[in-house]
Amino acid sequence: MYDMYRENILDHAQNPRHHGLLENATIDHEEDNPLCGDHIHLTLRVSEDGTILEAGWEGDGCAISQASASMLTEEIVGKTLEEVRAIDKQHIFDMLGIPLSMNRVKCALLSLKVLKVGAYGLADWQKMQDEEEA
Repeated sequence: MYDMYRENILDHAQNPRHHGLLENATIDHEEDNPLCGDHIHLTLRVSEDGTILEAGWEGDGCAISQASASMLTEEIVGKTLEEVRAIDKQHIFDMLGIPLSMNRVKCALLSLKVLKVGAYGLADWQKMQDEEEA
């Protein structure tokens, strides 16, 4: 069962969607995972009504972090920032579709952190972390 998901992760890692940074982006943020060296830089073009028109990203790291960024950018284009705010850790885990070891969880969530901190600020990301740990 997990083979299909593994193939999808490898496909996204090797053929990333929305790869490349956008010029004149409305939102531009990047983060690193110091534990493993993963890096994600995300750019978004957002309309005045808050709809994500385009997404672009670049990064380095493991297949999980790169596939997660590719899948997430595919998912958010066309959604509003308010809709994107509802995306949580479990959504990312479900999107990837495979069990992750504890040391791979931060890899999978790096793109979500970049998105949330870039769009809403660090306090919003920390609040989400605190709520999910409670």
